[in-house]
Amino acid sequence: MKIAILSSVAWRTPPLKYGPWEQVTSNITEGLAKRDYDITLFATGDSITSGKLKYICPVGYEEGKNLDPKVLECMHISFMMEQADKFDIIHNNFDFLPLTYSRLIKTPMVTTIHGFSSPKIIPVYKRYNDINHYVSISYADRNSELKYIANVYNGIDPQYFTLQKHHGDYLLYFGRIHHDKGTGESIEIALKAKMKLIISGYIQDKHYYEQQVEPLIDGEQVVYVGNSGPEQRDKLLGGAYALLHPINFNEPFGLSVAESMFCGTPVVAFKKGSMEELIKHEKTGFLVNNIEEAVDVLPQIKTIKREYCRQWAQAKFSIDKMVESYIEVYKKILDR
Repeated sequence: MKIAILSSVAWRTPPLKYGPWEQVTSNITEGLAKRDYDITLFATGDSITSGKLKYICPVGYEEGKNLDPKVLECMHISFMMEQADKFDIIHNNFDFLPLTYSRLIKTPMVTTIHGFSSPKIIPVYKRYNDINHYVSISYADRNSELKYIANVYNGIDPQYFTLQKHHGDYLLYFGRIHHDKGTGESIEIALKAKMKLIISGYIQDKHYYEQQVEPLIDGEQVVYVGNSGPEQRDKLLGGAYALLHPINFNEPFGLSVAESMFCGTPVVAFKKGSMEELIKHEKTGFLVNNIEEAVDVLPQIKTIKREYCRQWAQAKFSIDKMVESYIEVYKKILDR
């Protein structure tokens, strides 16, 4: 089976730091390559893979600020589609634009929907639903107007996350700094609980950061450590008393939530989107409705067994489980 994996060209695959789509795409690619499938990754030229790498964009547009995102996206997608007949199946991890080529090629395509950036893109998915195969990354993120071939949770490579049985006394916010992700709410929770908060993440919304976050950073109780890479991420997640995830939107998955549990660290999250699928309430963390409830449950974190958090994450969100599920999807499509 010859498989083409289409990644995003916002960041390198895998990303040096931030880049959830690119990270998941890398995990899929490497998991398949490990099983000796014939894999070709279409990504940026600085990407790293055990499979074959093909590219037309040397670096991601988020890393080369003089690059036009739309130009790179058009070149990248068309570059892969022009070679579609060389593959048995195409796995699209690059949103809705590649769907517009699907009636022009004969190779079947499976698209992992990593979330809907806007309801305005739904018509594209609907238009090509009859000849495409959609995979959701949580049942919470499914659209009732679309047909899905499977639900496959994002998979994480456990070797990059260390189970820490002994934790520190700080709370952690880990993720892009944006209103959607609840950076400001995390600060409010920490201040009310009179606990230290470490913030790590890519500043996606500079205005939000300057207005809602930066004025509250004092370097003692509220600390910003920048956008962390894999080694620092492992230390921060593993050493935290708890991860705070007070999201303000219906999040499709939430990689940091699963990664935190791989380190044995419980999560306190707002009960929105996929959180009820990721977190086992009172066993791997707590699902709450507001800031006050989040503060109230923090003392109960001590009752959670960190070893169980790791076991839960391993059973539900491992890279092996994800890759095996995708192999089943590919075979099902080709059998048709």
